[in-house]
Amino acid sequence: MLRSIFAACAAILLAISPSFAQSDLSYELVTLDDELSWPWCVAELTEGGFLITEREGRLVHLRSDGSKAVLDGTPATYFAGQGGYFDVVLGPNFERDRLIYLSYAAGDAQANGTAIFRATFEDGTLSNGETILQVARDKDTAHHYGGKLLFLPDDSLLITTGEGFEYREEAQSLESELGKVLRVSADGEPLGIMGKDGKTRIRIWTYGHRNPQGLAFDSETGTVFLHEHGPRGGDEVNVLVQGNNYGWPAVTEGVDYSGAYVSPFKRAPGMEEAIWSWVPSIAPSGMAWYNAAEFPEWQNSLFLGALVDEEVRRLEIADDGVVREETLFAELEQRIRDVRVFNDKIYIVTDGETGSLIRVDKR
Repeated sequence: MLRSIFAACAAILLAISPSFAQSDLSYELVTLDDELSWPWCVAELTEGGFLITEREGRLVHLRSDGSKAVLDGTPATYFAGQGGYFDVVLGPNFERDRLIYLSYAAGDAQANGTAIFRATFEDGTLSNGETILQVARDKDTAHHYGGKLLFLPDDSLLITTGEGFEYREEAQSLESELGKVLRVSADGEPLGIMGKDGKTRIRIWTYGHRNPQGLAFDSETGTVFLHEHGPRGGDEVNVLVQGNNYGWPAVTEGVDYSGAYVSPFKRAPGMEEAIWSWVPSIAPSGMAWYNAAEFPEWQNSLFLGALVDEEVRRLEIADDGVVREETLFAELEQRIRDVRVFNDKIYIVTDGETGSLIRVDKR
């Protein structure tokens, strides 16, 4: 495995507003693996090493010594368009039960959707694998799956779902799980908002989303942040509150790919406004909350990938609002697929047929 170290000065900053200040931080970008095929997400194991999803349908175990293996026992996936393997996370009690969770596109061209697979990871192998959730309803498009996973402190699991591209009106319907954030127990039981009967909960937690591919949690404030792709413009970051409607496709800052209006409205009563948006689009990818000691100047920030711009954006947060935006790691000159923070360290996954896992170290 090729290992390389890119030295960089973190003085690269995009002056989007007068609130920006120049940064003199320096760091090293340490490549842990540069032979990944279409990697999507990464999870760090408690004993060291990583699990990495490759979109074509592989779950890679990268060991602490740099060796790696593709794990058997994972589910078949619909690899087409934007479909394939998405996120992987450790269960909330991983050290005790060794459960891992994987999101993926299940089905075929005629009927497919986002699903959640759970298995036991022990001694470098998977066992007891089962699909605990499949989004209702099926669709016949290979786009807009969402697929991000986040465990909350109460051990409930949040799952983002896209609206299937051609089914965008369903993002506003509580009869469909397309274009939603779902909340379930670690076993997949519904923990979302109350259903029509007023007695039982459904899985839907928030709605009105297009294609959300970033989730992050601030443990000090309990804030859940989400980002989602707009159409042509209108990528946005939202603060999630159970039961709220985030507007798509009734309101948007973007327009359709043809240039036509999706909606004439950018905001409307009863629909939550984004705390930050981009026009034109940056195509946001994975997102993480950073509040660690290694880079104190970067505390209280969201780090998210920008696929189109081939860089990472840092959004400094105060009172649930963005007060500063900074561009970082553009020297990689690669599409950024995922950004994670594990044990106070920032990790970056680059996109493509030959992708990399990179750690950010203080210089």
